[in-house]
Amino acid sequence: MKVTAAVARAPEAGFSIEELDIDEPRDDEILVRVIGVGLCHTDLVFKATSTIAPPAVFGHEGSGIVEKVGSAVKKVAPGDRVAITFRSCGECVRCKQGLPAYCHTMPMLNYAGMRTDGTKALHAAGEDIASNFFGQSSFATHCITYERNVVKVPEDFPLELAGPLGCGIQTGAGGIMNSLACEKGSSVLILGGGAVGLSAVMGAVIQNCGTIIVLEPHEERRKLALELGATHALDPAEAKDLAAAVRAILPAGVDYAFDTTSIPDLLQATMACLGPHGTFGIVGIAPPGTPVPGDLMSVVTFGHTIKGIIEGDSDPDVFIPRMIELYREEKLPSDRLVKTYPLEKINQAVADQHAGKCVKVVLTTGQQ
Repeated sequence: MKVTAAVARAPEAGFSIEELDIDEPRDDEILVRVIGVGLCHTDLVFKATSTIAPPAVFGHEGSGIVEKVGSAVKKVAPGDRVAITFRSCGECVRCKQGLPAYCHTMPMLNYAGMRTDGTKALHAAGEDIASNFFGQSSFATHCITYERNVVKVPEDFPLELAGPLGCGIQTGAGGIMNSLACEKGSSVLILGGGAVGLSAVMGAVIQNCGTIIVLEPHEERRKLALELGATHALDPAEAKDLAAAVRAILPAGVDYAFDTTSIPDLLQATMACLGPHGTFGIVGIAPPGTPVPGDLMSVVTFGHTIKGIIEGDSDPDVFIPRMIELYREEKLPSDRLVKTYPLEKINQAVADQHAGKCVKVVLTTGQQ
């Protein structure tokens, strides 16, 4: 079957729009006609570092309509509307604890660029194309995915908004609601006002946090953060001494901090913003070799916790339906973050997102 996809052929080059062949779904696989797919920083990190050797198709926030299912698939049927999220095994200790983001086989299932048997689902004139990214590779008009990846989407929910629930939105909102579980009246510092950071703001509002501080360089994003419920929005150009700026608002420091930036100096500076027994949750992908922030004696003296967070500690089968319900209740207005671009405009979308002209890109295929 022929599909159109955005192919990464070199780290420094843009995506190329190409016609590829996609395999028929195997017994445990699902073929989804992609309607929309979120553009996530993680896609660009993998492309830039060639962690998966090119040529490759990325994309891990897909949404669409099931076209075919393998004989072993029971969860969905052709015609079902689905959001596509990360893949997990469902059998290991962490999966059985409801923590699939910490699946023992997470790297193999999501970051290898191939099936577990080494085969690839996409091809171009006899050339195999790295696929199966997060068990989907949805920068395409169709993708192959699995039962553990898909969550049904109700008919009344906009399908183009469903994809980002599978990663960026659930990472931000889930990081605050699940991982940190911020208490009512607590304070939180959110580093970065992109899609994950602003989703964290929405999560903090849902948790009834008392003080929500956002650090973000782009003025429009600071304004949006305040509109979404942040109590303070700091410009890093003005708040050069971050601890002083935060403690001018809360002299005792914040209860929680949440990083989406992965900037090493900022990670270190944030430790001085924490109050006693404060927790620092980190979701950003830091450069290799970045040290764990903080000084050991300070961490011990003040009882600080430094917590790595993957996918907002979410169980997608539970948390994606919850986010959909929160959207219906106008408590998680994720649509305010989204700007759509046609898939063929992916390079323009990347440039615009990098320049701060939009918060969350969703690439659309023009299919229904």
